[in-house]
Amino acid sequence: MRIIQLETLRPRIQPNLLFVRLYTDEGEIGLGEAFFGPQAVEAYLHETAAPVLLKMADVTPEAASVALAPYLGYQGAGAEVRGNAAIDLALWDLIGKQTGLSLSRLLGGGARGSLRVYNTCAGSSYVRTTTRQSSDNWGLSASSERPEYEDLNAFLNHPGRLARELLDEGISGMKIWPFDLAAERTGGNSISRQELSAGLRIVGEIRDTVGTDMDLMIELHGLWNRPTAALIINALEQFQPYWVEDPIRADAADALHHLSQEVNVPLAVGETSVGRRGALPLLKTGSVDVLTLDLQWTGGITEARKVASLADTFGIPIAPHDCTGPATLAACVHLGMSQPNTLIQETVRAFLRTWYRDLVIGLPEVVDGHITDNGRPGHGVEIRPDIVDDDMFVRQVVGVKEFA
Repeated sequence: MRIIQLETLRPRIQPNLLFVRLYTDEGEIGLGEAFFGPQAVEAYLHETAAPVLLKMADVTPEAASVALAPYLGYQGAGAEVRGNAAIDLALWDLIGKQTGLSLSRLLGGGARGSLRVYNTCAGSSYVRTTTRQSSDNWGLSASSERPEYEDLNAFLNHPGRLARELLDEGISGMKIWPFDLAAERTGGNSISRQELSAGLRIVGEIRDTVGTDMDLMIELHGLWNRPTAALIINALEQFQPYWVEDPIRADAADALHHLSQEVNVPLAVGETSVGRRGALPLLKTGSVDVLTLDLQWTGGITEARKVASLADTFGIPIAPHDCTGPATLAACVHLGMSQPNTLIQETVRAFLRTWYRDLVIGLPEVVDGHITDNGRPGHGVEIRPDIVDDDMFVRQVVGVKEFA
């Protein structure tokens, strides 16, 4: 497979996303994407990755992964990792189109027919323009644009009603983050009794409304120190969370191990860990009960399937992360359906029903709380044909002639 052109497209309606399209000498197009810091990723792709990729006589995902492995920053999840993951996703998409097979078939065939989903209670404008993990990127000020799917505002102010609404749709898992504002006030070093009680009231209202019919994932976004995280988690135990996610930073493996000994609630960690080497310390120390790997941030499908297999070796399930983009979600579904240790798939209905659909076709469908791929070759997602040539995108193209 020869790549003759690399194209990047930044959607104006979602400035934190970057699409990558790879063109082969046989006229096929593969779609990848990167989320967070798209201009930095875009610059890396054109300045560094393209000269390597466009000179390769026969490109495969594994060969590209080796060729593009950075010399600097290889221990981090910077622009290089996200850019390489976007290329990797597009290459797998191309192989699927060349063979006529879906990604789940290419990855070994479906281990199951569908995946159970949970809903991350974000809104349609969540993390639209900034890479900071703080309340100023929640998008609440834009909630009036599409208020019917403003699940972040709903969990903060009407959590019981939101839980009932999700259950009525067949979705029996929801992720919320009721303690983040307290973490911002203190830098994660402490939480007042009033702030703890306020967060617990949100969780309690959900339990009062729907009981234990709803699985609750409590997200802490890695904002806390270990003692305060333990305080919060132990206070949550009475509500039987399905898991508490990222109570402290994922690279604090020793601290996570000690925390896991101090609490009786499952811990989910891993979306910000990079590849097998990032996941291994968490698995070796028994720090996590669920590995929430992000297919894109961990380095692409090529690396993610190895991470999934590694987790399975330690008897740990995976729950692929998606709060990023439509092609990544589709790839997560394919990966999840091909792996025997997939527990559940994250989805964001506010994204699926708004800007995902505004930008692409071929999305996997959620029906009665389960998601499945559409059976199309590759990951099945394509930029909408009616907008691909519009001014909805900031576009850059580089071809083989520039490196002849």
